This record gives sequence, structure tokens and C-alpha cells, in this order.
Amino acid sequence: MPEKDQAIRISAQADSSHAGSRLDQVAAVLFPDYSRARLQKWIRSGELTVDGHSAKLTHRIIGNETLRLDAVVERQGEVLSQDIPLDIIHSDNDIIVVNKPAGLVVHPAAGNPDGTLQNALLHFDPDLAVLPRSGIVHRLDKDTSGVMVVARSLRAHTSLVEQLQSRTMSRVYRAVATGTIVAGGTVDAPIGRHPRDRKRMAVVGSGKPAVSHYRVLKRFEGATYLEVALESGRTHQIRVHMAHIGHPLAGDPVYGRGLKMKRGFPAELVAAVRSFPRQALHAFRLSLKHPGTLQAVRYEAPLPEDLEQLLATLDRWPR
Repeated sequence: MPEKDQAIRISAQADSSHAGSRLDQVAAVLFPDYSRARLQKWIRSGELTVDGHSAKLTHRIIGNETLRLDAVVERQGEVLSQDIPLDIIHSDNDIIVVNKPAGLVVHPAAGNPDGTLQNALLHFDPDLAVLPRSGIVHRLDKDTSGVMVVARSLRAHTSLVEQLQSRTMSRVYRAVATGTIVAGGTVDAPIGRHPRDRKRMAVVGSGKPAVSHYRVLKRFEGATYLEVALESGRTHQIRVHMAHIGHPLAGDPVYGRGLKMKRGFPAELVAAVRSFPRQALHAFRLSLKHPGTLQAVRYEAPLPEDLEQLLATLDRWPR
């Protein structure tokens, strides 16, 4: 953990183009590395001043005032630093890109107080403690493997959150679904909590909009290798959507329960699909605008060994 909180001392000059705008609006323009919510907090606390004086969020800028930010970014809670190996795909001053293995929880929660990706990240870079959730801006399910991006600065955190919210960050997955899928398509179905089982998600009319685009990479007897791109990022989205169209993911313990396969399939094939120890889902590619260079970048995580082995087994029975 860092020994102390992070101090920020910067200033910027308003000009005539800002005349008549609210202080919080102008602050968001002059200090783009920080979120609007964080800047509003600093205005309220008096850490962001106008010509040396505190002001309200609604204060109207005239022009030529000096906005000064003299603030402290506090450490975010007491998540332990733990020496857990990380597969780092890329690292620089703004972001860390990791290949998360299946079985690793992203951040501490009930039932998983430590031993998570967040604990590992704090060991890799203790300064992440000043960022919300140590820079984690999105998540993967415990048993989903693949590429994730983590913010390493406030500027990067703000940028990545905005890209996720505006859907300009592209996330592409590889998955093995049960059954033979003839052609690619789109699932546009809202997702929310299951009406009876609160631990599950489901397609429900009152859910949030969710869109998944899938294309067929290869067909096998009883299974299909897919690439799935997300427009939204709902909890369990791919797992719920594929189950909704009658093709739950191989190994999915929640949405693939009661899986039935046609009679006559080779026993080895049926066993490979039914006994796969997790949902056959891997976050393969992540495309985004780099928060520091503003260039378009793309990162990929190779398929893990268990998925490679499953595909090799299925490949003995192609369609």
C-alpha cells in the first residue's frame, strides 16, 4: 500500500469562451483527467477554487478566472496487497492489460474476501490504492477467462469509464455453445434479475437493454465455436443470451443445467461438453482508445489450454 494519499496541485485559466457557464461545467473542460462527479466533490469541499475563493457548483464563470485544484485523492478502503501471479499483456503509465485466468475473482465480495485480481493488482502496483476499485473499470465472471484493462491513473480511469459508457470500447469473446448453430446473428433481449432466483440473470421485459452479435467460427456435432461481440455489458450477458436462444454454453453450471444432447452422439463428445469444468467463455479481444496517447489500440489474450483441449476433442466430429 502507498504510505500516503495522492496530492494534486494544478491550475488552469478560464477564457471568454467559458463565460456564462457553470463552474462544474468549466472545471470538466479544464481538468479532463478527472470525472465530473469527482470535480463536483472537490468544488463542494473547497479544494477546487476560483481566484483563490470557494464557490458553488452553479457559480457562473465570467472569463479569465484562475481555477485552482489543490486536492487529495484518498486511498480507497483497505483491500490487501497479495502476491498473486498476474499474466500481464501490456503495462504503461496509464493502463495495465491482464489475461485473467478462469477461477480468479475480480474483486473482493461476500465469500471472497481476498485472493482476487484486485489484491494481485495492489501487489503489482501499490499506487493503485488511490483509484476506485484499484483501477478496475469492468469485470469478468470468476470462471470466464481473458483480457481485461485496468486504469493506472485518474486520467485513464475517467477515459475508460467514459468509453465503456459510450460503448466505444469493443469487447469480443470466444465461446463454445451447445447444439449446432447454422449461421451468425444478433440477440437483442433485455436482461435483469431472474424473477424467482435472485442469484441468476434472465431475459425479462423489465431488464436493461442488451445486444450480443455472434458469428460462427466452426461447427461440430453437438456444439458450435462462436465469436461474440457485445454492444452492452450486462451481468452474464453472453451466457444468458445464448441460453435464451436454446444454445447454452458448454460447461455453464447456471444456465446450462439440464442440458440434453441428441442420442447417437459419441460418448466421448457428450462427456467433453457436459463435463467441461466452467462456462466455455473467453474474453479474446479488447479494442479501445489509449487514455494517454489517444491512439486506437487492441489487445488479445490467447485461448487458455482447457478451451484449446475442448476444441481439439470436438474437432474429431466436425459438421
